[in-house]
Amino acid sequence: MATRRIKREAVVKLQVLEMTPVDIEGAVRRSSRNTLAPKRLKYSPERNTEDETQTKKRRTKTRNDKNSQNNRKDMKEEDSDVGNSDVERTSAGNGGLSAYELERLENIRQNQAFLSSINLYQATEEFKQLTRPKPSQRGLMRSQAAVKEVLPARKSLRLQNKEAEILTRPPEPSGTYEQYVPSKKPAGPLPMDPINMEEGSKLPSQLLELCSRDSKEERKMETHLERYRSSLKNMKITEDRVAKVVKDRIFSAAFHPCTSSLLMAAGDKWGKVGLWKLGGDWADDGVLLFEPHTRPVGCMAFSRAHPTHLLSLSYDGSLRCMDVEKAVFDDVYDIDDGLKTFDFMSHDCSTLVVGNFYGEVAIVDRRTPGNSHESLHSMDPKTLRCVSVHPLQRQYFAVAESKVVSIYDSRCLKKTKSQTVSQLLGHSLSISSAYFSPCTGNRVLTTCMDNRLRIYDTSAMTSTSPLLTSISHDMHTGRWLTKLSAVWDPKQEDCFVVGSMARPRKVNVFHENGQSQHSFVDAENLNTGAVRHSFPPHKECLSGWECVRAPARLHRLR
Repeated sequence: MATRRIKREAVVKLQVLEMTPVDIEGAVRRSSRNTLAPKRLKYSPERNTEDETQTKKRRTKTRNDKNSQNNRKDMKEEDSDVGNSDVERTSAGNGGLSAYELERLENIRQNQAFLSSINLYQATEEFKQLTRPKPSQRGLMRSQAAVKEVLPARKSLRLQNKEAEILTRPPEPSGTYEQYVPSKKPAGPLPMDPINMEEGSKLPSQLLELCSRDSKEERKMETHLERYRSSLKNMKITEDRVAKVVKDRIFSAAFHPCTSSLLMAAGDKWGKVGLWKLGGDWADDGVLLFEPHTRPVGCMAFSRAHPTHLLSLSYDGSLRCMDVEKAVFDDVYDIDDGLKTFDFMSHDCSTLVVGNFYGEVAIVDRRTPGNSHESLHSMDPKTLRCVSVHPLQRQYFAVAESKVVSIYDSRCLKKTKSQTVSQLLGHSLSISSAYFSPCTGNRVLTTCMDNRLRIYDTSAMTSTSPLLTSISHDMHTGRWLTKLSAVWDPKQEDCFVVGSMARPRKVNVFHENGQSQHSFVDAENLNTGAVRHSFPPHKECLSGWECVRAPARLHRLR
């Protein structure tokens, strides 16, 4: 009999789940027989002490009956009596529900009424809306997803008594890899035509005015860590400072040196360069998009001597200069392919050191006609990741090779086997980047795939620079993220910034002694790994860009 009761209760539960509150209320009202007193919740103001006492007595009696093994026959008789009473009550025309089931439905109705009275369901939905991260809608317009074509339903050929179709393998591609790579842009100057504006549109006049503003202020060096930490804590991310600047994965970015406004440039995976003016009213929320290259834009920098010039380097082998005044992308340096990084070797930004993937370094003079180099030097034949020029003694430059960072003197370079001035040893895996400290050059910050950030003392330029600090940091970004790279803060050159793979995503600020100064965390606007960063030279601002598959966004902390 107990098994029947369990089955009957299971059927009733399924019926209750399918019933609406109106049906439940109607089922309760159709009961014409005397039912047991409904159970009252603790928070119910209509709780009756007498009903509660009777309920406790019934529970005690049932528990004692179950624990007694000498009264099994009495329990069976009681179960049969209960079953007969349920049948009698069911046959009274109350919708097929017993007294226990009606009592349970009444409790469900009262609980739902109480939850509705305190607006619990509405509060739950509002909380879900608040906690759900929303992607930024600023910047470039997102392309609308194509409407999927509705195909006819597939039918079995065997059931239709038809023979199976004979499928043939498609022909294997006979071409080489180069045939499938986008063709390189033609040599010579290219017009600055924004591809996110109507054809024939001219550049906004405000852009030339903004880029023409030169920076007259000297760099302010912050010496007090307490003041520096307080300024970091005041930097926040807001929705209006997050924008989609390029269409694909970001590889490089740079700030314009002007002090009155914030103008940024970003380069993506397929050779596009985007300009973003914070608060700009032109194009897409102040974003202009150009296409001067066809491969990833690995490095870019604004010229301090000519504020209207932006130099961008691409893996397709082209190094171009965006001249806003002439509205063209001039050709500076060009090889077949494989350019990786560059840096300025002179204060007027006319001479550059350019590195490629084949372990070669080229000295390029922009004042020389043509787009060739002055000299070419072979360093490490395996790889070359980064070059960085000393900020004061510009004849020195550091090269991040396979597992060692070498410092060379440009006046003593040879075509092969050039003598190093100093070497930074201790790396066990490949090096992602190596940068001189921005003001004095007394330190070199390296990022290595052995999960270590290292700071070396280069003030004396000895044959082997001593290691000052080694910081443990997770560098494994995976396939779809560019490798992490730590960069110095130009306003506090003993501090640097690096992204983090920890969750929640964050941006860490360290002192050169290894102590953490601050961590930027924002679950809504900083929800993916910001692997590279850029600083404006004069403002309390930081830009971190996410190198993900799509979409690419620039985060601004200010």
